[in-house]
Amino acid sequence: MNKAFFLDRDGVVNVEVDYLSDPGQVVIIPGVPEALKLLKQHGFKTIVVTNQSGVARGMYSEADVLAVHRRIRELLAGDGAEIDDFFYCLHHEKYSGPCNCRKPAPGMLLEAAKKYEIDCPHSVMVGDRLSDIAAGRAAGCGKVYLVKTGYGCEVIRNSDVSGIPVAEDLLDAVRQYLGSPEP
Repeated sequence: MNKAFFLDRDGVVNVEVDYLSDPGQVVIIPGVPEALKLLKQHGFKTIVVTNQSGVARGMYSEADVLAVHRRIRELLAGDGAEIDDFFYCLHHEKYSGPCNCRKPAPGMLLEAAKKYEIDCPHSVMVGDRLSDIAAGRAAGCGKVYLVKTGYGCEVIRNSDVSGIPVAEDLLDAVRQYLGSPEP
């Protein structure tokens, strides 16, 4: 079985832009390419799991989501880094009804785990919102990290995050994890 780092997209991999749909607005967070390369060196799959409710809200299309993902891949490739796959939820319960993929539900993580034969107890979820942490825990990830990038600082300031490991950013989460024993 494989192990993976599941990553929220906006605020973890790229700079947070509300309802990001323009590939020209994609900016990779400093340290992300190094983090991804470290994960590859240690045998991890890197899987982005992202809620994209702007599609359900009629703000942009699935083609726009895919264009943003292509741009992220291009920018990372320029730094010698890569993401194995992107899983995305286009739903929002208010606009398209309930689903099992929108975080905090674990659907995207479980779908990726099935596709890539991922052992969730030996995998990690990194996010900047409590819904990311809840999805990771619901999928059975052995470790979760809340990063201070994106909405992370706001979450830390306004929520009880006791019991949730906090990292400055993705690179810090990866370094913390690799410096600790396997879960």
